[in-house]
Amino acid sequence: MTNVLGTNWSGNHAYLAARVETPATVDEVQDLLRGASAVRALGTRHSFNTIADSADLLISTELLRSDPVLDVEARTVTVGAGIRYGDLARELQASGWALPNLASLPHISVGGAIATGTHGSGNRIPSLAASVAGLELVLASGEVLQLRRGDPDFDGAVVSLGALGIVTRVTLDIEPTFDVEQSVFERIAFSAVTLNFDAITSAAYSVSLFTTWQDPDVLDQVWLKRRGMDAAAPSDLFGATAAPADRHPLPGISAVNCTAQMGVAGAWLDRLPHFRLDFTPSNGEELQSEYLVPRRHAVAALSAVRALADQIAPLLQVCEVRTFAADNLWLSGAYGTDAVGLHFTWFKKQSAVEALLPTLEAALEPFAARPHWGKLFSADPGALERVYPRLPEFRALAARLDPARVFVNEFLERTVLPG
Repeated sequence: MTNVLGTNWSGNHAYLAARVETPATVDEVQDLLRGASAVRALGTRHSFNTIADSADLLISTELLRSDPVLDVEARTVTVGAGIRYGDLARELQASGWALPNLASLPHISVGGAIATGTHGSGNRIPSLAASVAGLELVLASGEVLQLRRGDPDFDGAVVSLGALGIVTRVTLDIEPTFDVEQSVFERIAFSAVTLNFDAITSAAYSVSLFTTWQDPDVLDQVWLKRRGMDAAAPSDLFGATAAPADRHPLPGISAVNCTAQMGVAGAWLDRLPHFRLDFTPSNGEELQSEYLVPRRHAVAALSAVRALADQIAPLLQVCEVRTFAADNLWLSGAYGTDAVGLHFTWFKKQSAVEALLPTLEAALEPFAARPHWGKLFSADPGALERVYPRLPEFRALAARLDPARVFVNEFLERTVLPG
């Protein structure tokens, strides 16, 4: 089969779809779905597995970028699902508004990020999907379905994995714009992290910890992103010292692509992501996995990862630890619980990484770890049902909205919607 699309962002997957279409309107999406038998939506290609591929048709959301519509009274903005968060952020900032949080990369599309449960960091801040107040999606039948927060199907339809239809518009909660100061601290003892995890992750509006696990007794960096409501940045952080210059999460890499640090205040959109919109994100070719564990298990889960440091470190570029608040979205990694994300950016050694994942997942199994839907994992439908308690209801919702299984691809067959 001819590869008409090339590869995903990291280059580890070559799309197998027979064709790709790029509609600019809802009517055009409806036309494409008439008579289609196998369809998936494609965003900014930042998934690391096959979730966004199809046996036949891919509908790119790239042109579904209608101008943002502000509702100041409701404190919401309605946007086309294909808009990138970074581009939306600039539009909001120009009007004096902000989103509560952003992911580490501002380059990802709104529709793709919410469909996979992508998140930023912050004890009090839920995932990006939890900011969704409304959805418009086109079903396989061509029907346009509008859902609002509080509707019976809403909590099942936001983190949808693309299994229900093509999301064309999204309404998001917004708030007045705000500034953030970012500071980085280096070399914090693992023992200090486990003894003071709550205090460390409460030290700023958004906190991320990074380590390579080369030295299992030390975590390399702590990034604090402070709002005015937060206490002043400390001179040291439980033994970690302030970095003397801007840092990249990966050791030895220039920070030129990273957002400004050193406690210099800037607008939320220029500090909450780790990487700048106008520069190449991250470090190029890589693989990613992430596991979301209930916050109550954070220290135990970190210790389980540390116990595998000698197996993880040779394949790892960096591991990031982030927190986020609970929500009610059925397939969210934070459904029903405050959560901690254990994120792994691997070297591009897919066979070796895939061989390690069952061992890593077995170590995290006692802590009800939920895999991130857009990244590499090995869990089967039974394991997923144990950690996503609303999965049976999601299957019923998908069967009702897409009875012909038009949006079910190989990834969904293998994970959440087995035939």
